[in-house]
Amino acid sequence: MKMTFRWYGEGNDTVTLEQIKQIPGVEGLVWALHHLQAGEVWSEEEVMKVKEQADQYGFHLDVVESINVHEDIKLGLPTREKYIENYKKSIENVAKVGAKVICYNFMPVFDWTRTDLFKEMEDGSTALYYDNEKVQSMDPQQLIELTTKDDSLTMPGWEPERLKHIESLLESYRSVSEEDLWNHLTFFLQEILPVAEANGIKMAIHPDDPPWSVFGLPRIMTSEQSIERLLSISDSPSNGVTLCSGSLGANPKNDIAKMIRRFHERIPFAHIRNVKIYENGSFIETSHRTEDGSVDIADVVLAYHETGFTGYARPDHGRHIWNEQCRPGYGLYDRALGIMHLWGLWDAYEHVKQGRES
Repeated sequence: MKMTFRWYGEGNDTVTLEQIKQIPGVEGLVWALHHLQAGEVWSEEEVMKVKEQADQYGFHLDVVESINVHEDIKLGLPTREKYIENYKKSIENVAKVGAKVICYNFMPVFDWTRTDLFKEMEDGSTALYYDNEKVQSMDPQQLIELTTKDDSLTMPGWEPERLKHIESLLESYRSVSEEDLWNHLTFFLQEILPVAEANGIKMAIHPDDPPWSVFGLPRIMTSEQSIERLLSISDSPSNGVTLCSGSLGANPKNDIAKMIRRFHERIPFAHIRNVKIYENGSFIETSHRTEDGSVDIADVVLAYHETGFTGYARPDHGRHIWNEQCRPGYGLYDRALGIMHLWGLWDAYEHVKQGRES
């Protein structure tokens, strides 16, 4: 398991590279060019700037998260051809700085949905929270205002340029079914996978967050069956999954450890986090400990260990603790604690394995 840490870039993150360097076992940065809009080409010059910053601290840039997919591709519009060609150029350019995995998603309009970015928990910390009942009754514009009210840092998936056309965007999707979305994803992958494979890059789709329809929009990456269908589109080694235990774990029917054991050869990148699910379908993000949430993190890590996982992993969203002022879900302290918990589990399993072998 290769440990990484998501970093939003110089001037766009409250966490510094110097701080990340002090977290044991972190080898690389999970990065992106967040100032670019979906559909733009990531130039060689731009990606080289990030490489120069990472090189100062000895970090690799093996994992990109995300080169966002333009809505015209998801909608299957004739203009998608131009944006797919741009995507191919971006693949080629990130390969020049050593990228091995590109995490992407195919979620219409909203990349992720929460109703409270700083919900207070019993211990005084705060965390990202999804109120299921509130989402059923709120207007999409209310959600946009809630999520983007702090414009000091970029919010991936909630870019102002895209969201200012929200009404027409939502209208465009009214005639798009889940089957249509699958067809558009298939077309996209058939176009880009040869380029990814030629450049030694694995495309790793991220599950929908949460794994069900929001505001009537189609969502297709929600379950074990979804992953099975995605992988059946192409047997290319570049067609893979970013297995996110938090996104899929918001649905208690999803057995994350089972998915890892079944699909481990097609998981180049793992997001490991925990969520606590309430009876009404709401959920809040917790510490990484199994006892604090509804996802069996101990079994998740065991599944990766048992299958000999050598891919990339990162702690996903953390709580906001010790009065840290940070991007929602992406502070330093709780994610660093999460890494140490994951390493603790991994090292314990490794110790047991070595004991058995000796």
